Amino acid sequence: MQLSKFGQKFTAKSGILQLMDDLGASLASDRNFLMLGGGNPAHIPAVQAHFRRRVEALLAADGELERAIGNYSPPQGDAEFTAALADLLRREYGWNVHAGNIALTNGSQTSFFILFNLLAGEFADGRRKKILLPLAPEYIGYADVGLSDDFFVSRKPEIEFLDDHTFKYHVDFHGLEIGEEIGAICVSRPTNPTGNVLTDDEIARLSALARTHDIPLIIDNAYGTPFPQIIFTDAKPVWDEHIIVCMSLSKLGLPSSRTGIIIAAEEVIAAVTAVNAITCLSPGGLGAALALDMVRTGEILTISRELIQPYYRRKAEQAVDQLWEELDGVDFFIHKPEGAIFLWLWFRGLPITSQELYERLKARDVLVIPGHHFFPGLKEDWKHRYECLRVSYAQADDVVQEGLRRIARTVKEIYAGRD
Repeated sequence: MQLSKFGQKFTAKSGILQLMDDLGASLASDRNFLMLGGGNPAHIPAVQAHFRRRVEALLAADGELERAIGNYSPPQGDAEFTAALADLLRREYGWNVHAGNIALTNGSQTSFFILFNLLAGEFADGRRKKILLPLAPEYIGYADVGLSDDFFVSRKPEIEFLDDHTFKYHVDFHGLEIGEEIGAICVSRPTNPTGNVLTDDEIARLSALARTHDIPLIIDNAYGTPFPQIIFTDAKPVWDEHIIVCMSLSKLGLPSSRTGIIIAAEEVIAAVTAVNAITCLSPGGLGAALALDMVRTGEILTISRELIQPYYRRKAEQAVDQLWEELDGVDFFIHKPEGAIFLWLWFRGLPITSQELYERLKARDVLVIPGHHFFPGLKEDWKHRYECLRVSYAQADDVVQEGLRRIARTVKEIYAGRD
């Protein structure tokens, strides 16, 4: 079968395909894989109990379930949900938004496919524009969504060493240039893969740059504030007419509902709605139905703050403590875990590449993600990108502990020159 350029691009090897293939293989295989690679959220019993009660309420209410699963939503997404979310954001944070500023999509990945290709790529007047990622490493899922080549430009971070084994990335504003070829700026907050949370000052400076150059600032808020609030440091939720905030119900505990949320100026929402209509008719409505009452009452904020955030904070602290002990004697660093559900491990001077380390760990039934996939648009050959791994700590405690133990043992053998 001969494929078009589109077909060739979207069937080629990619980091996100490797990640999802590993996730599927681990679930289907007879081998006891330790899945520390994927972004699947934890099954938090107290949170799942809220969703179970909501399912029971849908079943009990006359016609509610039938409406949720039996009717198309509008292309913009469920109208009750978007109105309720706008009310919540106005009430709690003073955002000047209404239902016309919110659209739903079939998950965050779809949100970014739409937004990036609306704002960058080839234009009718012959210009080509790119998405600027001001701080790499960045989310693996961005790398291959552009419909044209040379779609991203990214910048190396400044590195701050906090102690013997902890560091933090910062945006290098001195090296940040925004030319006419930039169609939008995008950051994830907390950052996937590193758990970095850009400071309020960094966000304010990026916002000012975007406004000055009359381009959008896209904030990928899949793990962030106000929900699911997987943030362990201070971070103010922000929105303005030139800011596009992307959220999701996945890390709240509903990944299979595929519910992405875009909060933006009305003209952006109109464009997203048009693309929804053409590509999928309408976004699915079940996730919105399950979360509607939580949004109306504000319970979604309480769940995030009191159940989800403390759960992941505890797991992050446990994982860091274990790695400090297990990797004693190795030249390793962990990015300060400020949010999300991952640890970003840097093995300075690693004798092999992170891809080779990934293969060795896979042979030992541990699935992680090699670091080089997280630098889309970075042209220079930076050794650092081949010395890092992304490790999820969202799985059950015994899975995480055994996985980290095998990682530490494998890395120590490599540094010692043993296979």
